[in-house]
Amino acid sequence: MNLTHPFRDDDGDKLHEECGVFGAINATDASTLTALGLHALQHRGQEAAGITSFDGEEFFSLRGLGHVAENFSSSEAIAELPGHMAAGHVRYSTTGGAGLRNVQPLFADLAAGGFAVAHNGNISNAASLRAELVGRGAIFQSTSDTEVIIHLVATSRYPTIIDQLVDALRLVEGAYSLIVMTPQGMIACRDPLGIRPLVMGRIGDATVFASESVAFDVVGAEFVRQVEPGELVRVGFNGEIESIHPFGKHKSRPCIFEHVYFSRPDSIFDGRSVYAARKAIGEELAKEAPVDVDLVVPVPDSGVPAAIGYAQQSGVPFELGIIRSHYVGRTFIQPSDSARHSGVRRKHNANRGLVEGKRIVLIDDSIVRGTTSMKIVEMMRDAGASEVHFRVASPPTAHSCYYGVDTPERSKLLAARMDVEPMREFIKADSLAFVSIDGLYRAVGSETRDSSCPQFCDACFTGDYPTSLTDLNRQEDDAAQLSFPVHKVA
Repeated sequence: MNLTHPFRDDDGDKLHEECGVFGAINATDASTLTALGLHALQHRGQEAAGITSFDGEEFFSLRGLGHVAENFSSSEAIAELPGHMAAGHVRYSTTGGAGLRNVQPLFADLAAGGFAVAHNGNISNAASLRAELVGRGAIFQSTSDTEVIIHLVATSRYPTIIDQLVDALRLVEGAYSLIVMTPQGMIACRDPLGIRPLVMGRIGDATVFASESVAFDVVGAEFVRQVEPGELVRVGFNGEIESIHPFGKHKSRPCIFEHVYFSRPDSIFDGRSVYAARKAIGEELAKEAPVDVDLVVPVPDSGVPAAIGYAQQSGVPFELGIIRSHYVGRTFIQPSDSARHSGVRRKHNANRGLVEGKRIVLIDDSIVRGTTSMKIVEMMRDAGASEVHFRVASPPTAHSCYYGVDTPERSKLLAARMDVEPMREFIKADSLAFVSIDGLYRAVGSETRDSSCPQFCDACFTGDYPTSLTDLNRQEDDAAQLSFPVHKVA
């Protein structure tokens, strides 16, 4: 969601979606529905939350740093957001991107009236578009790439807001799921490849949109369908729903990491239960990388479904050999190994009475930098485990994401620097294995990966990016041009 992509997490060692969106129109309690929906999407962004509403005449916004409950749990807060239409957003911050100016939905008064937008994803040519817009006199108020979309809409010469939005989106590349509010109603849309998720539901006379179906369960809405890749769904205040596909037909490439980690396990993604997919990944992992052990132990909480699948397929008992504390504050990236170590220990503790003297296999969803994996292996050895094996429910994460996921620079990714055996030595496990890319595809419902046109966006594993990366290529060109000697003064 920002022009920069530094890595930020509890331990500095997990990939994270940068945001989640929710919207409701024709609802008597639109802001309440939106706050509840955002609460269900809290895992997609825990740094800030915002809601914008419309009462038929005016737009109202309330934004704050922190969790949804910290900002929208009081009746006073909801009272500040009247109207039958509302949209909300939860986000992670990035370096240079924290602060209220980047908290969404973003709002602007355009010639056609108020325009509010909540965006999940990342525009991979945002810096280039921004430079062009600034050169033409545009004044930006945030560092968010979402504001680029607003400026493109504002400067479009088309007569209607829907045509202006289409005109703007034709100029952007990358990934986006958008919920847009105008005085005429709500527009929800996905990029032509459907990289980022967006689903549609109903509750009474209201139409609702969300990043994940679990938000509908929480608010009591009925799941209708996903918003199709490249589709714009326009909902008016009279309840009329119009669907248009202005970008033609493309083979979809939804993000496969939604199955691996991002989505809540009780969500449905791309027509498949996320929980079932994660169990199936564990089953594939057990077939591909069996090991003679006494216990299957998940790294909580994200490794649990895959560990259940691994245990059921292998016949090895599943046990909670690591207990996670859910009452630990976020520690962010720490400047020293000792501080990082203490952060891991505060969140996870070995179940010593269970693992002592046992051969165990740890199941986790991914390895990013490897620091947390190393500390967890060490913790299990300290608790007396006789052997500690490691199995990963995704292929090696060897490439950065440019589509709305916080990732480190590629040089910081362990799999970009090492093959599997050096990685095993780094985390100090007795053995290490990852599910294959074809095993991952089988688990999510495909017989095999179509290398000529993959069914999912799997660029973080394969480096096969489904769109152009204009800003990245531009940075590389600029770096090459600036590669001259630096003369130092003694």
